[in-house]
Amino acid sequence: MKLVIANKNYSSWSLRPWLLLSTFEIEFEEIKLSLLPLGLSDRLGQYSPTKKVPVLIDGELTVFDSLAICEYISEQYLNGLAWPKDINVRAEARSICAEMHSGFFALRGKLPMNCRAKRNIELTEDVKLDIARIDDIWFGCRTKYSKLGPWLFGEFSIADCFFAPVALRFSTYQVSMSDISSAYMNFVLGSQYIVRWIEDATREVEIILPGEVGDEVKFK
Repeated sequence: MKLVIANKNYSSWSLRPWLLLSTFEIEFEEIKLSLLPLGLSDRLGQYSPTKKVPVLIDGELTVFDSLAICEYISEQYLNGLAWPKDINVRAEARSICAEMHSGFFALRGKLPMNCRAKRNIELTEDVKLDIARIDDIWFGCRTKYSKLGPWLFGEFSIADCFFAPVALRFSTYQVSMSDISSAYMNFVLGSQYIVRWIEDATREVEIILPGEVGDEVKFK
């Protein structure tokens, strides 16, 4: 099985299935493509008709889109265990994943993922609204399911894969949230495979200018 991803420093979509496969220790080959504009369409087009990443190649099957990939992995390799077992909780988890997958455009556009950076940036009102909604989601999940474990719904799930890139964004731009949401963010950032992803991102030298927004934080 192969997972086609892009630069780890910038590619939030790539992180989602990578984190799922890694956390459940499913063996896969990682194929990483450059995001530099020159020849990008041709590079991506080798693996998917959408010319986007991530892409999962499992034998003769090609699955594209991060949510479709995660669903396939859960069904094919995990007997559905990448979602909460309870049907009502599972519906809640799927709802917030869908919201993350299809929304939060201000956050995506104005706070791009940049794992190796620490930046100051003035938050616009639409970004603040996105942050407040995510804070509500994290606060609600952690308040409701904290006794079941440290992840959003207690045990690790696809929901955590979908919000892990947000935790990285919030760390980069030093976003303030409620104490409960901040605790969840710090837990995610300290988890084994996110630490590995950040280490890999830090070793990358490729610079994509649209991802380099804000003023660099100077540490004394």
